[in-house]
Amino acid sequence: MNRRKFSKQASMISLGIGLAPMIACKSSKELSKDGASAIATGVMAEPFVLPALPYAYNALLPAIDEMTMQIHHDKHHAGYVTNLNKALESSPLKGKSLTEILMSLTGNAAENAVRNNAGGHFNHTLYWEIMTPGGSKMPKGKLAEAINKKFTSLDGFKTAFSDAAMKVFGSGWAWLAVDKNGEVFISSTPNQDNPMMSKIASQGGSPILGIDVWEHAYYLKYQNLRKDYITNFMGLVNWDIVGEKYAAI
Repeated sequence: MNRRKFSKQASMISLGIGLAPMIACKSSKELSKDGASAIATGVMAEPFVLPALPYAYNALLPAIDEMTMQIHHDKHHAGYVTNLNKALESSPLKGKSLTEILMSLTGNAAENAVRNNAGGHFNHTLYWEIMTPGGSKMPKGKLAEAINKKFTSLDGFKTAFSDAAMKVFGSGWAWLAVDKNGEVFISSTPNQDNPMMSKIASQGGSPILGIDVWEHAYYLKYQNLRKDYITNFMGLVNWDIVGEKYAAI
């Protein structure tokens, strides 16, 4: 796969397959249809905007509490969007799509404000989407085959993914992503980095599932029990959405 093709596929991933309001009332196919238009204004062009949370604040109970969801989305994610737009005012990356911004980052200190906030916006957009309630609790089709090939089984994936999330020192993310050869892999990144930052990340690729292990994502309910949060998060994953992201690559 050449870089041009990878860029195109990465752009497709950034569009996502969801973030439509009233997600619980929509089928996976309907979600796919509505998703691109629903978040295009959020991730594809300036000024970037905060996508609406695609379900009620209490929809993920008991795994994630209502107050955490409200603060996380309305304060933290909103802050990344606001600060990204401000950072881009004086950046040579101004005018690029979110995907183009992420793939252009080189790790130069002058890019830090854009890097942190563009990553925060992309990462949280994906996070809300793949945690949606009402979807399949098991991967299917080609994604299931890819996971079984790489990790032997879904349980093998969960063990490896949880281990990666537990090993993040301080704040960061763990990912299931797809590399340039179409193979799935697990990685972790610090702060708001992600595998889309191919010039920075230890392994570049298109993220299709991610868990936020910053303390603001879980501390109100779990305090220092990150492992319990990770375990419960795995029960929230909507594998229909993750599978559609994988199929879009």
